[in-house]
Amino acid sequence: MGLRIIFAGSPEFSVPTLEALLDSEHEVVAVYTQPDRPRGRGKKVQFTPVKEVAVAHNIPVYQPLTLRDPEAQATFAALNADLMVVVAYGLILPKAILEMPQYGCLNIHASLLPRWRGAAPIHRAIEAGDQESGVAIMQMDVGLDTGAVWQEERVAITPHMTTGELHDRLKMVGASLLLATIPEVIAGSRQPTPQPEEGITYAEKITKEEARIDWQESGATIARKIHAFNPFPGAFTELDGALLKLYRVLESDRKRDSLPGTFYVEGESLYVVAGDGHLLEVLELQIAGKRRMESALFIKGNEIDQKVAQ
Repeated sequence: MGLRIIFAGSPEFSVPTLEALLDSEHEVVAVYTQPDRPRGRGKKVQFTPVKEVAVAHNIPVYQPLTLRDPEAQATFAALNADLMVVVAYGLILPKAILEMPQYGCLNIHASLLPRWRGAAPIHRAIEAGDQESGVAIMQMDVGLDTGAVWQEERVAITPHMTTGELHDRLKMVGASLLLATIPEVIAGSRQPTPQPEEGITYAEKITKEEARIDWQESGATIARKIHAFNPFPGAFTELDGALLKLYRVLESDRKRDSLPGTFYVEGESLYVVAGDGHLLEVLELQIAGKRRMESALFIKGNEIDQKVAQ
């Protein structure tokens, strides 16, 4: 049975789910997304990725600043939806909205709940050194990612996996898992499983300043941070007064008795010393004003041997 669905989402992570719904038996009657805002270097006002898809498919788009006022709620109610699907929308949904669709609101959350509730579950899982992540299909309630879970699918976090790579894996898993979950919701033959009280963690929003590398930390900790903040905001340091972002490194069992943050060249490889003396081989980086590049190319155009980062 096809449902009348309102879709709410904003970033690229949301797009595969919207596209999957558009290709399904269900009807997407409206899309809710964040307001158009200046983005990129030119600060030009741009549509969200979700709005771009909606416009291309001639789906009505709504971009309220809040869903708490009566007028916005009346507009929502008039759409007469059976179900709302929410994927990284960016607005808090009040109780009135949650209860309007016949089957309520389903959320695709990029973690295995209750671990990493909150804004940045993918970043935090990699930063913490988790060995697995996944997607949860949650029946939304008024709490922050506290709703009961219909289904979960686990995804291994492989060594040196970046947030960008895990993001791209989870967005596809979420889309297929949602389509598999909707028939269960309609059937009503079971109820979603309440989240356990044990193991709750919160994935706080990422700030650019926390991406500054502390070279006193261990090699393993620094490596996790570099991969967690790839592609955004980019783990950074300063070398010769210039901003330097590191995107990929390899941990090494080798050690060197040098100041933490010392960069040096060995053959065609670039290394940096961590706080515990362990070496990190730098694979990909970006100096201010330049594009991202492999370290071998960077070495050719820069004299950086034995320089200490700040």
